[in-house]
This record gives sequence, structure tokens and C-alpha cells, in this order.
Amino acid sequence: MPTRSYGDPEVDRVIDALPEDVRAIAHALRKLVRSAAPELSETVKWGNPFWTGRGNAVCLMLYPSHVHLGIFRGAELARRFPEIVGTGKSLRHVKVPDLASARRPVLQRILRAAVDLDGA
Repeated sequence: MPTRSYGDPEVDRVIDALPEDVRAIAHALRKLVRSAAPELSETVKWGNPFWTGRGNAVCLMLYPSHVHLGIFRGAELARRFPEIVGTGKSLRHVKVPDLASARRPVLQRILRAAVDLDGA
């Protein structure tokens, strides 16, 4: 069933095209980003949902069976949040393999830290 939102309709289209289980994860993460960081603008870049402030702040990295929450400047937060993984110079991610993982309270803290970095 297509989603109706007040965000970018292109994000709706991208998420609605996903397999059902992955779509549920993406919807949960989108809702989390929008509640934790309402000041960010929503768009699609490189085929994935992005949220920007002063620069790129966070994104969803969509895969056939799971989603990663991409954190721009995540390398700066990785020591504080061991859930942030990857080897990128700046961009890192949090693995979100299922809906329960998308609802972990730590994700809201990670998002707020990412937004704070974006605004610094």
C-alpha cells in the first residue's frame, strides 16, 4: 500500500518500491529521522532517501534485504556509538537488518548527534 506523507513525494516512491519487509524498516527509520530531526530537509540523492541541513546529515542505504542508516561524519561519532560501523573516512552507517533494530532507542541519540555535527 503506498504511503502518504508530508515529505518529498520522491522519497515515498523510492520506499514504496521496496520489498515489503525492507519497506517496513525504511518507513520506521524515516519516521524516526523526521521525529528526531524535524529541521532536516528530505530529498532523494543517488536513488536513496537523504536528509540535509547545512550539508548531508543522514541517509538510508537501501538493500534488497535490509537497510543501513548512513551517518555523514559518522567517523566522528563511532567511538561514542559503537553501533556505527564502516571504514569510510567520514561516512559510516548503522546496520538495520529488521524492524526491531529500527526501533532501538540508541538510533534517536545517534541521529541527534549527527544533526548536532551537521550544525556545528
